[in-house]
Amino acid sequence: MGRINSRVVFVTTSPRTPAKMIPEISLLVRFFSDKKWNVYTQRDFMQILSNENFFDGEGKKDPSFSARDRINRAPKSLGFVTLSPTIKLTDAGEALLTSKRTDEIFLRQLLKFQVPSPYHQPSDKAAKFNVKPYLEILRLVRTLGTLKFDELQIFGLQLTDWHIFDEIVAKINNFRVALAENKGSYRVFKEQYLHRELLTVYSQRIAENDIKTRESKTKTLDKFLSTQASNMRDYADACFRYLHATGLVNVSHVGKSLSIVSERVDDVDYILANVDRDPCFVDDEKSYIAYLGDRRLPQLLTDNRENLISKLSTLFPEQVFDANADVEVLKDLLEDLTDSRKQSAIDAQIHEIKNYKLYDDIQLIFEQIIHKSLYDTPLMLEWNTWRAMTMLDGGDIRANLKFDDFGKPLSTAQGNMSDIVCDYGDFLVSVEVTMSSGQRQFETEGEPVSRHLGALKKASGKPCYCLFIAPKISPSTVANFFTLHKLDISFYGGAANIVPLPLNIFRKMVEDSYRAGYVPQPEKVRSFFEYAKETASVHINEVSWYEAIKSKALQWLV
Repeated sequence: MGRINSRVVFVTTSPRTPAKMIPEISLLVRFFSDKKWNVYTQRDFMQILSNENFFDGEGKKDPSFSARDRINRAPKSLGFVTLSPTIKLTDAGEALLTSKRTDEIFLRQLLKFQVPSPYHQPSDKAAKFNVKPYLEILRLVRTLGTLKFDELQIFGLQLTDWHIFDEIVAKINNFRVALAENKGSYRVFKEQYLHRELLTVYSQRIAENDIKTRESKTKTLDKFLSTQASNMRDYADACFRYLHATGLVNVSHVGKSLSIVSERVDDVDYILANVDRDPCFVDDEKSYIAYLGDRRLPQLLTDNRENLISKLSTLFPEQVFDANADVEVLKDLLEDLTDSRKQSAIDAQIHEIKNYKLYDDIQLIFEQIIHKSLYDTPLMLEWNTWRAMTMLDGGDIRANLKFDDFGKPLSTAQGNMSDIVCDYGDFLVSVEVTMSSGQRQFETEGEPVSRHLGALKKASGKPCYCLFIAPKISPSTVANFFTLHKLDISFYGGAANIVPLPLNIFRKMVEDSYRAGYVPQPEKVRSFFEYAKETASVHINEVSWYEAIKSKALQWLV
């Protein structure tokens, strides 16, 4: 049993992206099923995990803690695995690993997540919880039409008991009225509002001078409130990401808000009308585990044949199908038709990109990324770079990020592949992007980038190059990639031709392509990478090499 001290809504925050738990759960049950989950198996798990292509974490300082962070949180809390007395995959976990409808699996499990539960019992310091957090936040989105990130952070997370739902709605509406009347800075307005709410939420702890935080040796009210605000931001971020994974909500990256997907309103209304709002089996762990691990619970709108047929007929009126088919067969058909529509949306987007119709939008998104004014900047950087590469030249450009049902970016590429792969026929270019900077950029990106390039070389049997893009390029990253040009490392398929470019220079390359009046030929792309390789052999250090390739990039079409 885990004890929680939170005064606001508690949700799982690890992993940040729900889909990332799938390969890790698979790895866990493959090597450790029926074994005890203890410090030894935890260390062994991290050792095996660190050797996997999809692994993009660290876990070196305390492997057992890192293992618990990855498995005890979302995988266990959402009912995909049980860890006592031994490690086992639940029925819901089996569905997650085998079903292609992972959004439906995530949805059912999120709707069952509750506090209190046998897994999460509030301490005396915590709020008096009586809530299924994701269910009530979904209800907030439906009730309000849209729910902004800041509204969720400041007010939505105070919904620790579903009985105060109307009170939270009123608070958000009052905030919106006050915002409309505000004539000053939104940032100042928001911070002042958040500060007042924090003083109210944590009034008892403040009165008792219980304001020490684990992260700091100092004991000040400002530090305490800053830490709580940061925790609330993490919880709000997790709510956004996990609800988005259900396929029921849209995320506006510009407006930083949630809204119900128009075609899923009936699904949401069915859930809100039929899923019990009260936590269950709070003191009965055996029954709770059975309930949480049941892949069939709770019932969804499309579990009913008539509802499913109605949805198919409404969304795809020209489609002919067997109304007597098994429900799972009909669900597969709905999934296939939705996937086909998604691909059509992506193809239409590519057509517009290649005709330069989205040039201004692409540059605007880059500008917003630089100023970090979007909700999920890493995802938007990956998506927008794919769009830019598609427009830049005439290759077959494939993004490995995941798209939602309408061709919008859903989540970044998994850790075992390049972010973007550009196929130019005779050669390929992998594109890797990151928002990280400084030493962390080198530590988290250096090895995976070269490994992905090596895997692409091996899989294609063709010459391969890599373009590495970030708002700022770390000197240690430049040094690493300069060195890899000179070393013949068999694991990376020989010398690794990886070219780092800051985002502002890449944007200039995109602008040059737009202004050229013609689609640049693949040889122009290849000659740029060949230039980087040749100059690496003649420059005595990475600094002069980096300056040379930046200068070349600024004139890549000359």
